[in-house]
Amino acid sequence: MKDSIGLHKQFELNVYPKRDLVIVKGENARVWDNNGNEYIDCIGGHGVVSIGHCNSVIIDAINKQARTLINCPGTFYNDRRAELLEKLMEIAPPKLRRAFLCNSGTEAIEAAIKFARITMGKTDFVCAVRGFHGRTYGAMSATHEPKYQQGAEPLVPGFSFVPFNNFEKLKAAISLSTAAVILELVQGEGGVNIADKDYISKVRELCSRNNILLIVDEVQTGFCRTGKFFACEHFDLAPDIMCVAKAMAGGLPMGAVMCLDNFNIPVGKHGSTFGGNPLVCAASIATIEFMKKEKLFEQAGEKGKYFFSQFPAAKLKRVREVRQIGLMIGIELKEKSQPLLIELMNRKVLALPAGPNVIRLLPPLTISLKELDTVIEKLTEVLN
Repeated sequence: MKDSIGLHKQFELNVYPKRDLVIVKGENARVWDNNGNEYIDCIGGHGVVSIGHCNSVIIDAINKQARTLINCPGTFYNDRRAELLEKLMEIAPPKLRRAFLCNSGTEAIEAAIKFARITMGKTDFVCAVRGFHGRTYGAMSATHEPKYQQGAEPLVPGFSFVPFNNFEKLKAAISLSTAAVILELVQGEGGVNIADKDYISKVRELCSRNNILLIVDEVQTGFCRTGKFFACEHFDLAPDIMCVAKAMAGGLPMGAVMCLDNFNIPVGKHGSTFGGNPLVCAASIATIEFMKKEKLFEQAGEKGKYFFSQFPAAKLKRVREVRQIGLMIGIELKEKSQPLLIELMNRKVLALPAGPNVIRLLPPLTISLKELDTVIEKLTEVLN
């Protein structure tokens, strides 16, 4: 095998905080490195492989579609794309009856920002402190953390930030120029911070009363991660725009913006060369069908509660708090998380950070209870 690490270092732009590990194979909740070592994967492609690595339903769907038609631009109708659009509307929150298909979460946010400005004829957005929406210019401008922005200024104008779960601050920030409020219902990158139901209810009412759109970012929380198909269901929330991606196509790059039926975006104002191509649509159809058949939303809820009940947080002096909704878990520490993530990796469990002092777990929703027991065991060893 070629020196993969050396080739990366020689040819790749160094934009990722790399770990000294070459992953070459995956199956369900496990991955293997180039030396044959086996790991339990609680990163899951940052929440992408919710139905497990190399799920056979995805492999079959991709193989069948690849022999039929891989690409079809949006200037033509397509059978797979039509089928996916119908499936999305079947599972979408109330009133969301239109969709734009793209390739990623950040593209979905970019489209939502543009659609909001075109639809409302207003320019400004109110976003949350510790929110994360992506690294392209509009999405980055809606993201609070300065480290993603420094050196890339000037940003897109019109974005302001208020503390998460603070309704009075949000209310004070809106103006006649506010086109939309952009929120995550669970701040993943920001530390697995969960919104208060009363706060979300008040924001919804405020937006409706003031002719402001409510854009919900479900890029990480969507498709069963939180114990519901979408986190909106925990809050009885009907957003005006919802952005999804990550777990949408079983590991393939795909995103979508779902919006109200009365949105009218002029022809030519937006588009995507690869968005909604038949190959990823076939994968997404298979993913949604698998999620429904296996009731992955229920599995995520049950397995998340199991982890929370079995993890001995109160006995671990390094742990400040555990925040959990479905199989989206944040373990807030009293120290920096990065050295402990490396120690966890050395014990053959992969996890990721959420801010400087939070260990975040986003395993495949198909992970077994036995594998969760191993994760709990290794976490306890590292955090003890």
